[in-house]
Amino acid sequence: MKNSIKLLIAFVSVVAFSCTDDVEDRTAVTEGTAPVLKTPSTVDIALDHNSPNDPATTIVWDHAFYNGTQTVVSYNIEFDEAGNNFASPTVVATTNEKFKAFTIGDLNAAALNAGIAPFVPGSVDVRVKATVGSLAALPQVSNTITLNMTPYPAWPNWGIIGSATPTGWGSDTNMDYDLTTHLYSITMELTGGNAFKFRLDDGWSVNFGDNGNDLSLESNGADIPVAVTGTYTVVANFSTSTVGGMPPASYTITLQ
Repeated sequence: MKNSIKLLIAFVSVVAFSCTDDVEDRTAVTEGTAPVLKTPSTVDIALDHNSPNDPATTIVWDHAFYNGTQTVVSYNIEFDEAGNNFASPTVVATTNEKFKAFTIGDLNAAALNAGIAPFVPGSVDVRVKATVGSLAALPQVSNTITLNMTPYPAWPNWGIIGSATPTGWGSDTNMDYDLTTHLYSITMELTGGNAFKFRLDDGWSVNFGDNGNDLSLESNGADIPVAVTGTYTVVANFSTSTVGGMPPASYTITLQ
């Protein structure tokens, strides 16, 4: 019995020593080599709103290297408006691979989120940031590639139409969309004693008016009257208006 106890104590001591030795010999992870962007080589990219699911480009880079114990490396693909020095980058994708394919729709959304206005030729800087572990430690940043493109609006096209607007009932005046607030707005001259409505995609199949003149919008609702001539800022919220049971759309109209 005594011999058995001695053997057990010896075994535990060996295991404990081995574990301690393993921890002491383990090398801490440190930065090594940053990822290197390889493609795309073509920096002028056409964005066609009729083909959002078509391939646009594939961003490829060499893996980052870290010294020490091997661990999983994550890569954030970051976009920012060209020349902004990544002061406010947008993470457009995260992967453990060394490439990321983008469709036209993906790239268009990334360009808009990076601050490029629709229909305006612009440029975005692209880089890859490598990190390790669940805490995204030891960031290593790649070189930069600049992509040139003209994004298209990726949201419904709402406009104002009516006798109160400069173009009357003949055509819409498109509203601006705010990516942060999800609100549409426009500042324009409206003529008193006349009216206007909101409609989608320059057609009458989806339009909104105000039946009670209470700033709540209804589908196919009444024309919205304008009391006096002046410059107005009109803000509309359509984000909850098209699903049954959701709160109605709403708007504000403010004389400047």
